[in-house]
Amino acid sequence: MAWNEPGGGGKDPWGGGSGGPPDLDEAWKKFRDRLNGLFGGSGGSNNGGNGGSASVWPFVGIIFAIILAIYFVLGFYVVDAKERAVVLQFGAFKSIKDAGLRWDPPLITKVFVENVTEERQYPSQGLMLTQDESIVELPITVQYNVNDVRDFVLNVRNPEASLRQAADSALRHVVGSSELDQVLSGGRQAIASEVKSRLQQYLDSYGTGILVREINIQEARPPEAVRDAFDDVIKARENQERLKNEAQAYANSVIPEARGNAQRMIEEAEAYRARVVAEAEGESRRFELLMAEYNKAPEVTRRRLYIDAVEEVMTKASKVMVDVEGGNNMMYLPLDRLQHSGNASGSTSGGSQGAGSGANMSPEMLREVTERVGRELNRRDAGTRRGELR
Repeated sequence: MAWNEPGGGGKDPWGGGSGGPPDLDEAWKKFRDRLNGLFGGSGGSNNGGNGGSASVWPFVGIIFAIILAIYFVLGFYVVDAKERAVVLQFGAFKSIKDAGLRWDPPLITKVFVENVTEERQYPSQGLMLTQDESIVELPITVQYNVNDVRDFVLNVRNPEASLRQAADSALRHVVGSSELDQVLSGGRQAIASEVKSRLQQYLDSYGTGILVREINIQEARPPEAVRDAFDDVIKARENQERLKNEAQAYANSVIPEARGNAQRMIEEAEAYRARVVAEAEGESRRFELLMAEYNKAPEVTRRRLYIDAVEEVMTKASKVMVDVEGGNNMMYLPLDRLQHSGNASGSTSGGSQGAGSGANMSPEMLREVTERVGRELNRRDAGTRRGELR
């Protein structure tokens, strides 16, 4: 039954006999008396004002100690091996703390902990206009980390937002000064290098403390409306490169061969020159030796030279001179003309007649013919002589 319902006895839950609100002063006095009893204070100090204020000081000291302990505990923080802490005291830069358990007074100092070794990434893509007024979609990924943690925390309010804006600006500047062929094919590496250099210049001028590690450019894509035409252009360019490579391979196979032939001709010319010079020097030396022998015996030397010349000429001639024994006449057999006439008759009469013609006469056959002619001439000459004797 509630205290304020009929039959409740008119008693309130705070111990008062009336139905009014509880007395707060009385409740505070009871609480204070209990605290004084706990900490050794006098329980009957309600009569004097000085005694009541003195009994509050231990409680205030405990609260101050608790607050001081909490304040001291809140000053501890841990800096990881990958992190660095920037400490500001009253808003001004104080120091940079390395890895470990650190303490700085709260409220007086403010600590910013940043990861300085993590490789962070920023992906971006968009439609861009090239130098030849073509639209291309070029996605990139910027890999970076914090190089100077003090500049990263203090110089720029939002360094990563500055990085995104600077990366888009550098990429559009480089793509806008490049041809479409360079962006779509082999010029992406050069574009990535130039974008990295320009982006780092922007970040250094802003003082962001960010170091760009790498710029990765994905495959550039033309707009969907003209993708088929771009694919045809790429195929034509690949065919052009293939034909160039084939032509270069052919040139690489022909040029060394031509150089080898040229070197061979040069060496042959050098050998011919050396041979001619050596022969000329030999003939000159031979003439000097022959002149010395001629001065010693002119007639013998002259005859010997004549015989050597006739022998040399006759060995190269296809003619036979037949001397009849005891006669004054000399038979001349023009075997070269006989041979030519045999060739002509053989060519006109067919292969069966040409088989025995002079064109196929061996040296043994020529020698046999010569001997027969000589014997016939000797026989006739002998018969002529016997007739004259009769």
